[in-house]
Amino acid sequence: MARHLRARVLVLPPLLARAAGDHLERHGRDPGPGEVLPPVLVLLTCCLLCWAYVEAGGFGPMLSLPSRLPPGQFWPVFLPSLNANISFWATVALNIPDFTRYARSQRDQILGQLGLPVFMGLFTFVGLAVSSSTEVIFGQIISDPIRLLGRIGGGAGAPAALLAIFGVGLATVTTNLAANVVAPANALASLSPSAFGGFRRGALATALLGAALQPWRLLASSESFVYTWLLGCSALVGPAGGIVLADYYLVKGMELDVGALYSEAPRGRYYYRKGFNAAAMAALLVGVLPVVPGFLHKLGVLSDVKEVFVLLYNNAWFVSFFVAGTVYWLITTLERIVWKRESS
Repeated sequence: MARHLRARVLVLPPLLARAAGDHLERHGRDPGPGEVLPPVLVLLTCCLLCWAYVEAGGFGPMLSLPSRLPPGQFWPVFLPSLNANISFWATVALNIPDFTRYARSQRDQILGQLGLPVFMGLFTFVGLAVSSSTEVIFGQIISDPIRLLGRIGGGAGAPAALLAIFGVGLATVTTNLAANVVAPANALASLSPSAFGGFRRGALATALLGAALQPWRLLASSESFVYTWLLGCSALVGPAGGIVLADYYLVKGMELDVGALYSEAPRGRYYYRKGFNAAAMAALLVGVLPVVPGFLHKLGVLSDVKEVFVLLYNNAWFVSFFVAGTVYWLITTLERIVWKRESS
């Protein structure tokens, strides 16, 4: 769990910085902390890896931790973890236009995202290597970055502790706040401009709602965070992503009428039925249904379900993504066929 958190903390800044830099440059202002500070995070991460390398005695001891899974247990653990990790990032994937819209051109936004796989791989390696090295250094595995930084600070004195606090605070301010606040704040402000009055109130409402959800309880264990929260969340973000991609690539052929996207005319191209895309809503429902029994079983509502439902839930993102996308494509295809027949 902590490895995923650490990866997210450190991978997003390059993309956010690029988008923010384009926006600020276009408006004639100097780049702010969102663009200047991400390299500092990269530097601090390199320092953490170097510390682990020196203290553990090289990459050999750092990467010598053997697998603790019994034979035959790899896939039952790997597949839910993979889906949970995809769900973790799928939320950002759905709202990435909140950042890429500030890019000056299509080329710029593509270049801004090319670094994501590279940084994701590098920082995942750092998380794995450093977590593994803690058994050699401290005699126990410490995967929680806060606990690890506390142990490092305890052994190296106040300067190391202050540096650790600075790094965590920097990551929170420059990355986590942006990644978790921008999308819902924009959504709330767009949903009801009169109630929220713009982005600032939407961001405040998001912060209050986030605190009300008590995330510290979700993070209390991997069971609640990975197997309940993230897998359950993947059953919603999966079909949303499948519908969006099916609509753009298969239904609309990668062509959008930008003006019509902002039109409220009842006969507008994207007005659908009284402003609602019934096909998308139906596909979303169908995409979620297969994983509901497994989710209720995980919550303890259903005491016994067939193994197939457990398997579907453990692969919730893949199942809901492909089911919803396929159903949406089929519905829209049938609608076009019916419309052509009626028109002729």
